[in-house]
Amino acid sequence: MTTYDDRASLTDLTATAERVRASVEGVIEGKPEVVRLSLTVLLAEGHLLIEDVPGVGKTMLAKALARSIDCSVRRIQFTPDLLPSDITGVSIWDQQRRDFEFKPGAVFAQIVIGDEINRASPKTQSALLESMEERQVTIDGQTHELPSPFMVVATQNPVEMEGTYPLPEAQRDRFMARVSVGYPSVEAELQMLDVHGGVSPLEDLQPVAHAHDIVKLIEAVRGVHVAEAVRRYAVDLVSATRSHPDLRLGASPRATLHLLRAAKASAALSGREYALPDDVQALAVAVLAHRLLPTAQAQLSRRTSEQVVEEIIQHTPVPAAAQPGGLGSRHTTPEFGRPRPRRL
Repeated sequence: MTTYDDRASLTDLTATAERVRASVEGVIEGKPEVVRLSLTVLLAEGHLLIEDVPGVGKTMLAKALARSIDCSVRRIQFTPDLLPSDITGVSIWDQQRRDFEFKPGAVFAQIVIGDEINRASPKTQSALLESMEERQVTIDGQTHELPSPFMVVATQNPVEMEGTYPLPEAQRDRFMARVSVGYPSVEAELQMLDVHGGVSPLEDLQPVAHAHDIVKLIEAVRGVHVAEAVRRYAVDLVSATRSHPDLRLGASPRATLHLLRAAKASAALSGREYALPDDVQALAVAVLAHRLLPTAQAQLSRRTSEQVVEEIIQHTPVPAAAQPGGLGSRHTTPEFGRPRPRRL
């Protein structure tokens, strides 16, 4: 585990993350919270699902994040006729060698952009299950490791739109967070007309970080301290989804793990070596909502999963030390924050 004898690791992390953030925001105007969540998922070793209506910059966000990091990138255009082997790869008989040779699919990259993932059949969507969870692909009994870092950034239109297939529950559960880009403000849209009116800003986008930098940052995030009370608070939030009357499917234990990892990454991006309940609260909707299935009565009442998670946050007690003067005041306490090293 990474230790913090000094703040060099966090300083490097925030500086590198700031460069990536600024690079992406140069393409996606007026959406700083969306860009920050994307960076949080990247450093938490998760996968990101970008869901919104067409034309709001879903694919642009995914491309901007990928091009800001100097690593291998593959793009998969999901269509109804796409086959699982197009994603994972296939073994082909080599006449000269008299043996099967494995041809890697599009998933063998450090950042995989899945465009319109819900336009492919559920069978093809499921080809990503093993790679997203275990970071490997098994073909004909042979296991092939995927590169590090590895992140899937998938975009999709809302499932009620024509020509789409809802993602299976197992597929949604493997995405750490879901984000909606939303329509830009008037000022941001006017700026977009100036910036994007001539040439695409993606053409001039240069990498501002290397793949090995991201690997080091991920290791630093793993070392962020999470107190017992904060872990219990995350478990209480997730457990509440499993007994809520408006939900017929609550969040899984994987969701708890993802929520904790995302909170650690958010804390590191804020320059802290310890996580707060505020980090958990801020990410709960993005991490949990897309995994939940409302009941028929809730759907008739137009109750969304996001509203249910917000309600759970309001009714779940926050650890006592997070009250004013304690953890919530952003000060290190012996119970929650790792004591800072003494300066000589």
